[in-house]
Amino acid sequence: MDSASVIGNIARVIPSFAYDRIRWRNGLGWTREVAQGRLESASPVAEALPSDAWDWRLSIAEIDAEAPFSRFDGIEREQMLLSGEGLRLHGDGIEQELRPPHQRWRFRGEDALVGSPLDGRVEVANLMWRRERVDTTSWHRPLVGPMVIFIEPGSTWLVHLIAGQGMFADASGLGRIEAGDTAVLPAGATRLRHVLEGGGEAWLMRLQPR
Repeated sequence: MDSASVIGNIARVIPSFAYDRIRWRNGLGWTREVAQGRLESASPVAEALPSDAWDWRLSIAEIDAEAPFSRFDGIEREQMLLSGEGLRLHGDGIEQELRPPHQRWRFRGEDALVGSPLDGRVEVANLMWRRERVDTTSWHRPLVGPMVIFIEPGSTWLVHLIAGQGMFADASGLGRIEAGDTAVLPAGATRLRHVLEGGGEAWLMRLQPR
């Protein structure tokens, strides 16, 4: 099973070394695909989705030099700076900077934006979701002691550990999570509870069906 696949309602921790490194859609950069998946209870779209289409996708872009972003129609995006001295996003009348340590910003997949590193190579986490089917909320939080995550039926949470280390202290069997790893936590038909203990900081993303 490759890192970018999410099968059914299986919770798992994806180690950073398992991410698939692929070209951007426009061929002008590189990204590491973390995971992608469907929310089966989400509202249907005007046109039927292909069987391999995703409702959400998380990846980490590697940006060494100025390059235009790929276009994704019907998609909302949120980016968080993970490393480097900052990234300037500009185009379509938009001017936005992602500054250290971990500034983030949302924009539309249709926006014709160019990413320009401010001072050398940067890495940026990139969450995308289909706006007609998914609602997304995210939080950048410190991990100090136990963190309890309640997942409603039909929803999926993603936990990307930016720094530190942790352990899922529940019956899930997920075990340890290290800096750079990502936990994918789907609920299926029943409400679930996960407990993450440790120290560091995390980006938490809640994906809910519309």
